[in-house]
Amino acid sequence: MLSYKPVSNRKQTSRLKVNELKTDCELFAHLYIACQTRDGDLDEFFRHENQPYPPSLSQQGSLRLGSKSDLLPCLMSLSDSECPDISTLNVDTYVLDGSVIVQMSSPSGCSTFEDYRSKIFLPTLLSYLKHASRVDVVFDVYLSDSLKSACREKRGTGTRTRVLASTKIPSNWHEFLRVTENKVELFRFLADVCVTSATSTNHQILITKDENVMCMSGDTDTTSIAPCSHEEADTRIFLHCLHASQCGSKNIAVRTVDTDVVVLAIHCFALLNINELWIHFGTGKHARLIAAHTLSTALGANRSAALPMFHALTGCDTVSCFFGKGKKSAWDAWKLYEDVTDAFISLSSPTTVIDPSLFAMLSRFIIIMYDPTSECSDLDVARKHMFTKRSKVLESLPPTSSAFMQHVKRAVHQTAHCWSQCLVKNPKHYDASDWGWIKDGDKWSPCWTTLPEVSDSSRELIRCACKKSCTGRCKCAKANLKCTALCHCDGECSRV
Repeated sequence: MLSYKPVSNRKQTSRLKVNELKTDCELFAHLYIACQTRDGDLDEFFRHENQPYPPSLSQQGSLRLGSKSDLLPCLMSLSDSECPDISTLNVDTYVLDGSVIVQMSSPSGCSTFEDYRSKIFLPTLLSYLKHASRVDVVFDVYLSDSLKSACREKRGTGTRTRVLASTKIPSNWHEFLRVTENKVELFRFLADVCVTSATSTNHQILITKDENVMCMSGDTDTTSIAPCSHEEADTRIFLHCLHASQCGSKNIAVRTVDTDVVVLAIHCFALLNINELWIHFGTGKHARLIAAHTLSTALGANRSAALPMFHALTGCDTVSCFFGKGKKSAWDAWKLYEDVTDAFISLSSPTTVIDPSLFAMLSRFIIIMYDPTSECSDLDVARKHMFTKRSKVLESLPPTSSAFMQHVKRAVHQTAHCWSQCLVKNPKHYDASDWGWIKDGDKWSPCWTTLPEVSDSSRELIRCACKKSCTGRCKCAKANLKCTALCHCDGECSRV
């Protein structure tokens, strides 16, 4: 990765021959000098990324994934009130992320999957009924051509095991759960606990099974939550919260370990018509309650509505974070530039295009995140200023406008087209290939930029292969340009 600072002795540097350049860093230095020594436009130079993948957004061609949980301290700073101990929590409904429950519920002492279902999984569900009269378990649905597939592949692979009642439990539980097919069969198998269990209870237990919902209590009307086409439990959880609210629940708790769910809880609270929305977050000694209702009130209606877009733009599972700029830096920039809240809200609803004025506001937000004192409003101009005046290394520059537009598209797709429809049973589908993604077979990869990298695009970077003196066949001569250190003649030929 490049990390060049402007050289102080340009005359000495220009005498280096291209074939003596040992690193990408030195090459970029000479590309930059070539633009300075010719009459070319440096502004054009900084419109292009210096490599195929924007170093500010990409990690070796993949999404740059940061720490989403860094947002939680920013949110928690909004409230001084202490949350109750988890053991004392009493709510009407407890909505559980099924994947989280399975990950936490080790099959210790179980020999078969039937043992696991009856001795571990069902008792775990019943333990939540100590705090609520209704428990909903929401599982992910796994689609082969999903954007989430790439994220799941990073978690590693394991051995395929058929999930049947009599099948022996694999020795490595977490490795077993790395295989998508294993989880699909396991979740379906566990959902049937509502049918096969002989447990007598006056409580309600609802479990999703693919697009359907299995109920232990036969008198529950599930037409507003099934069949459901949500892929992620993150969003389907809140459809179940809405259903519980419509059935009379006023105090609801959600069990999760995902920051995305906390963000959506704060965003959705005002839409659920309930009194309290608690997030039972984390595991083990780090488990705690987060009062989403309190944070929603403290954040205010506008910023709560804007929060999902802010979260996506600054890094989530399907959108890169910025190199060296975490959630705290982004949060501070939001406080300095509150006008961007309007852009966040506007781009949080399904749309077909990104308004240039909104893109300009987001660009200004990113510039402030990188340089709070900057007066620039254009990312490409800011890149030039930071590199030439602030001696910033290349990795520390913000993305080009072209790369940032694709980044914004991915953030809009995640926010407006996915998260914003979390209370809709069958949300409208939007083609990700129109929103910053490229599909190859059943795999998706980010579209990083629509412009070529700088070495392939700038006219100023034309270089000749003349050995000694340049002739009429010289590339530089044909382009009416002077030779530079990029040329084989080292820019010291006799041609005028």
